[in-house]
Amino acid sequence: MGLTTLGLIHTVISLVAVFAGIYAFIRDKQIITGNTVGQIYLWGTILTCVTGFGIYEHGGFGAPHALGVITLVVLLIAWGAGTRGWFGKSGKVVEVVSYSVTFFFHMIPAITETTTRLPVGNPLVKDREGPELQAAAGVCLVLLLIGAFLQIRRLRAGKPAGAR
Repeated sequence: MGLTTLGLIHTVISLVAVFAGIYAFIRDKQIITGNTVGQIYLWGTILTCVTGFGIYEHGGFGAPHALGVITLVVLLIAWGAGTRGWFGKSGKVVEVVSYSVTFFFHMIPAITETTTRLPVGNPLVKDREGPELQAAAGVCLVLLLIGAFLQIRRLRAGKPAGAR
């Protein structure tokens, strides 16, 4: 699939983070960095960004690197909202939605890399800028918006994470 050693390590770490995020959403309805699954997601996401900075498959610093920087900034915002009270009474909402946004950021390269590499020799999508990928990103954005709305509604209702 044309992966370097760093690319393979990056991919494995990102998959661990993605699966931890999915598990957190199923179990807790949000990413909670105060539990083991949330910590795996957080550190996996940080390591995904950091290892991604060393990958220059498409030339120099590009959109994937910018997404890594943005992801780290959003993680910092989530951390500050959750532990430092940066957003006052809105802090919990900012924290929860910010972690969800970082999961959305994982989906963009995940879908792009998967569909442009697999199946090997005859990938599903030939063009990284193609309409199929833009549509997939749009679907992910809609899912993020729906999920964020539901998370905010749960928080305002005072339901603890994982409660039905």
